[in-house]
Amino acid sequence: MAELFCHKRRCGLALAMARTKKNVIEERVTLPPFPAWARVEAIGGDPGEAAFLAGAALAILNARVRADAVFAGVWRQRLALKATAASTRIARRGEHEAMLRDAFYLRHGGADPGPAGRILLAWRSLDRSAPLDDDAVVHAAELFGLRVDAALTAAIASVRELAASDRGAPFAAAEAANIVLAQRPDAELLALWLADAVLAARLNWRLPMALLADALQHRSLRIDGRRPHPGDANWVLGCCVAYGHAAAQACDLFTELQRNAQKLLMVAPRLRAKGAGAVIGKLLNDDAVPPSEPVGAMSDRALRRLFERLVALGAVRELTGRPTFRLYGL
Repeated sequence: MAELFCHKRRCGLALAMARTKKNVIEERVTLPPFPAWARVEAIGGDPGEAAFLAGAALAILNARVRADAVFAGVWRQRLALKATAASTRIARRGEHEAMLRDAFYLRHGGADPGPAGRILLAWRSLDRSAPLDDDAVVHAAELFGLRVDAALTAAIASVRELAASDRGAPFAAAEAANIVLAQRPDAELLALWLADAVLAARLNWRLPMALLADALQHRSLRIDGRRPHPGDANWVLGCCVAYGHAAAQACDLFTELQRNAQKLLMVAPRLRAKGAGAVIGKLLNDDAVPPSEPVGAMSDRALRRLFERLVALGAVRELTGRPTFRLYGL
């Protein structure tokens, strides 16, 4: 009976990997590249043009969101990592992506990842089907280090109403950030988090994506050396341009990860290690995987050997450049 179960499991895993491989190949063929004309490079003086380009860029991104790519998990987590690195700059901290990844993946068990790591947890928590529920928003606020008072509670209620309105997606997101900052000037990170949640609600996405925080840091959006801030006179214009830029960046990342996932799935049939399928699934859904993490029934030693083979085959990258405490990912 045990042998029959193992045989069925291997057959089912092989079938799932074949379907996954087929889906990735089809996505590469059917999704056109992001067009150059839709890339917004700077804040211009015409709000109508900015809104048009933002809408075009978000529509192109929307096609990729709805493609339900097998690597969508790592795609969203990489965007969350970028948003966290941008958030640490907004909060006048110095952590970059590699430091944040270390803080999150190399902690012991459920240990506190520290202030910057909690910001990463907040952005990763955006990746849920109901981010505007009370519990989800309060949890994110606490991770951002905010006290939830009556003013913030009222702002969250207004944001929730805005998400259910008929406002255009980038305009609703911009207004959501304005509402939060008007009530709580210390809550800019949560305002940007809520803006992304509202954008996803207006676009009817099943899961939100971290877009705005990183895009606002782009040099092309600065006016007189200052990035757009909620509450500014030109905030709606700046927010539209930022979302256009964010959509282009997200599409570029999608293309990169699609190519990397393709390589991984092409070498998958050559892997003979027991539990290799679970590792591939983990790599397609997580930003990084440490070789010490229990995946399937593989030992630490077997997992290290598998990662070394995947790196040698060009299917996976070692993300840290270190000889020890390594992390692997697409």
